[in-house]
Amino acid sequence: MNKHQLISIIEQMTLEEKIAQLTQLASPFFEGSDHEGQITGPMATLGIKEEDIRNSGSVLGTSGAKEVIRIQQAHLNKNRLGIPLLFMADVIHGYKTIFPIPLAIGCSWDLELAEKSAEIAAKEAAISGIHVTFAPMVDLVRDPRWGRVMESTGEDPYLNSQFARAFVRGFQGTNLKNDLNRVAACVKHFAAYGAPEGGRDYNTVNMSERQLRESYLSAYKAALDEGCEMVMTSFNTVDGIPATGNKRLIRNLLRGEWEFDGVLISDWGAVKELIPHGVAENESEAAYKAIQAGVDIEMMSSCYVKNLKQLVENGSIDETLIDGAVFRILSLKDKLGLFDNPYRGADEKLEKEIVLCNEHRQIAHKLATKSCVLLKNEAILPLQPKQRVALIGPFAQNGDILGPWSWLGSKEDTIQLYDGIKLKVKSSDIFVAKGCEIETGTEEQLDEALTIAHQADVIILALGESSEMSGEAGSRADIRLPEVQLQLISRLKELRKPMIAVLFNGRPLDLHGVIDQVDAVLEAWYPGTEGGGAIADLLYGDANPSGRLTMSFPYSVGQVPVYYNYFNTGRPKDAPDAQERYVSQYLDIPNEPLFPFGFGLSYTTFSYSEATLSSDYLTPEQPIQVSVQVTNSGEIAGEEVIQLYIRDVVGEVVRPIKELKAFHKIMLHPGETKTVTFTLTEEQLRYYHSDLQFKSDAGEFIAYIGPNSKEGLALMFKLVK
Repeated sequence: MNKHQLISIIEQMTLEEKIAQLTQLASPFFEGSDHEGQITGPMATLGIKEEDIRNSGSVLGTSGAKEVIRIQQAHLNKNRLGIPLLFMADVIHGYKTIFPIPLAIGCSWDLELAEKSAEIAAKEAAISGIHVTFAPMVDLVRDPRWGRVMESTGEDPYLNSQFARAFVRGFQGTNLKNDLNRVAACVKHFAAYGAPEGGRDYNTVNMSERQLRESYLSAYKAALDEGCEMVMTSFNTVDGIPATGNKRLIRNLLRGEWEFDGVLISDWGAVKELIPHGVAENESEAAYKAIQAGVDIEMMSSCYVKNLKQLVENGSIDETLIDGAVFRILSLKDKLGLFDNPYRGADEKLEKEIVLCNEHRQIAHKLATKSCVLLKNEAILPLQPKQRVALIGPFAQNGDILGPWSWLGSKEDTIQLYDGIKLKVKSSDIFVAKGCEIETGTEEQLDEALTIAHQADVIILALGESSEMSGEAGSRADIRLPEVQLQLISRLKELRKPMIAVLFNGRPLDLHGVIDQVDAVLEAWYPGTEGGGAIADLLYGDANPSGRLTMSFPYSVGQVPVYYNYFNTGRPKDAPDAQERYVSQYLDIPNEPLFPFGFGLSYTTFSYSEATLSSDYLTPEQPIQVSVQVTNSGEIAGEEVIQLYIRDVVGEVVRPIKELKAFHKIMLHPGETKTVTFTLTEEQLRYYHSDLQFKSDAGEFIAYIGPNSKEGLALMFKLVK
């Protein structure tokens, strides 16, 4: 359809029909749903009428080609103008084939595989009837207490932006109308949802506009520049105003400055939440503020459908605001080809053939292998198949390794750690015991673990958080492993046998009681459907760990937020003339994280040498090349992530101590050397000044090139303008 045809449809719609298009309801409201009529809890209080359902614009949370087709057919039979429904769902890190959580995918530093994971998720979702996924989540995160860090790719604006683009490409492809194996992406949560005070979900966000632009907005903008079709508002406040009713954030910045003309949807119930936030007196005022701000679709609250008509009729709002929202929604439906084919890619036969197929599982296995991060290895890994192994811990035989937002993922379809290890070791050489539950334990469980550990040459500890301990509403003040697991480690340590900890979790942890007790630590995160096999490959050397952290691990929760790109102070601890006490420091713990951004070990070693600049001077017209020689100085092949950071020595405002500007992942064979070259431009040196102008300053810079944010070779250069 062209613009005029869409406008013609809108002109035929009644005001009530238009408003219903702006309302998103869960599948139980709709005829044909497997859960039809099962409207309980908060849904029962919405006060939704039959005519609202008949004219509703979109459905939340339905899946399966058969059900989607059934709902769409029933809807089209009743909708006066035959406007099809949009089906939306949370396909975050896989549909049925579950990939590692996004934080783990970030640790792969593999944009190609990240894109492929989104492409597979889109294909499985699309043939199952889904049109829109509420992903990617690109919120920058610095506080591991917040449970939703698992849904982000980390603490760096540049890296998050690169992954945002990769995920959008994977989900959407290049032509949604013609490629029925893709879905529309919805970037979230706009804006700055990843910075809640105290790491407590839904909590207040408070920062300057300069910091917002400098650190938090870039990944959303990158997703939109890649063509992302939708944006979701966040639950938090931005400059004292909840995002869902924030006209300056949405109308001025998103719609105006960024020229975004796609669909904006609220998060679940966020329009009505303007009331407890304290910026709306009632649902009518909440509807008024949200539509004025620019929210097109209200998800799972009924402020629009119950109040917008009266607000138009009494002159409080202009109907053109509603027309504009409807036009954007219908435009998305047209981009997806729904007016021509309302069932789009939904196909029961293909669904059975493709969803969770072997090809998809193989990619999930590969990405899980590349997402794990080796944090410690005291010459114990890789293991030898002839070693007798005691596999102990609550995750030894546990399918709860998919993580939050795995929706249709099945524990029964998941390769558990035991499943992977038993392919590497004779059955007579592997002994298994829980040792404890995730948060509780008995003496009998502990005794069983000690008994089998006596029979083994090496102990593998499968430890971590249940998936319910992270994700949305999964904030934790104590981010250590549960005490019962720490006690298990301590008791097994008394046997003086080599111990390896494999960690399943959705956030960086305080690893005291783990890192100091065991000989090796492999951070597996929630690795997804193929997790157990991928981890076994790493433990036994059939794959070489190549993951690198994209979120710092704190030494203690008392440091939080702790991140690599921090500002210096007037009294830095490491200054040459620093006094013993009167510097910016903790008296009882280090300033530095336990493991910094970019860190990760390998079974081989890499050396960096011959770092050079093509020139000591960079100009707006003439970039410079930063080069380094990287050698595999070990005995096996491995991948290294070469990372380029810069520091602006003197800025108009304080600049971060380091900023990631580029990276390159390479494979090197033993003894092999490669020269890696980055091009550094004036544009990469720009930042937001005190007047919010985005520009660079002439002066001195330092380029750091190395394996992580802490180590690297330093090179000085000047920007001349």
